[in-house]
Amino acid sequence: MDHRVVIVTGGAKGIGLACARRFLKDGCSVVIADHDEEAGRRALSELEAFNDRVRFFACDVAEKLSVHNLVAETLGAFGRIDVLLNNAGIALKGGVLDLDDGDFDRVIAVNLRGAFLVSKAVVKHMVEEIENRDDRSRLTDRPYAIVNMSSINDEVAIPDYLAYTISKGGLRQMTKAMALELAPYGIRVNGIGPGSVKTDMLKGVVGDEKALGKIHARTPLGRIAHPDEIASVAAFLSSEEASYITGQIIYADGGRLALNYTMDPADLDNTET
Repeated sequence: MDHRVVIVTGGAKGIGLACARRFLKDGCSVVIADHDEEAGRRALSELEAFNDRVRFFACDVAEKLSVHNLVAETLGAFGRIDVLLNNAGIALKGGVLDLDDGDFDRVIAVNLRGAFLVSKAVVKHMVEEIENRDDRSRLTDRPYAIVNMSSINDEVAIPDYLAYTISKGGLRQMTKAMALELAPYGIRVNGIGPGSVKTDMLKGVVGDEKALGKIHARTPLGRIAHPDEIASVAAFLSSEEASYITGQIIYADGGRLALNYTMDPADLDNTET
């Protein structure tokens, strides 16, 4: 992974920040993009202490001009883009009976349209570079990768997070379609479907024993994941170690999707939070 340039959208906090940290550790140059400028500056300050080949650019992935500026600024800073991690995402509560139209549109705009817009802009750059090569017979000499941060909710559903569930289902299919389209260029496209992870989304759950018990009961490994564990999957899928993997979703869910029942708390030996 040395010397590769990575964009991480939604990189100021949670899983995105953990991924940015891991990519830096692996020797990459990293651009963190986030609409939250204050959080972005905090993340940049933290990461710069570890490695100075990191930049923060404010970006609303749902806005085409903002995405254009992100790609231009990344190319200006590092000259190329090798890996894109589409991690930006939001979740707004509501089902079909009570979800506000505007909230539905915003979730789809960020989670699905945003991933499309950033992918389109980055892929155009990648393809131009590939087509300008004198020798295209060795596409793996400079492997390109896109990783979409999906969710186990691209397979299962949460009724009162309708827009979020729809957006992740769409992202799963976009991952597969893009993988097929870009395979001739040697650009791999995969996704990650995390289960329950220690992020701001679950902040209220960690201190609630009853809610935490429900999560443990549906997770055979009996615990919530740490963001670094998801970052390890992102690093693998972006690396040459995954050179023959494309069009796949890797579910890092503690066994949740394999479970056809809930676990008895007495059967869970590992219930760390």
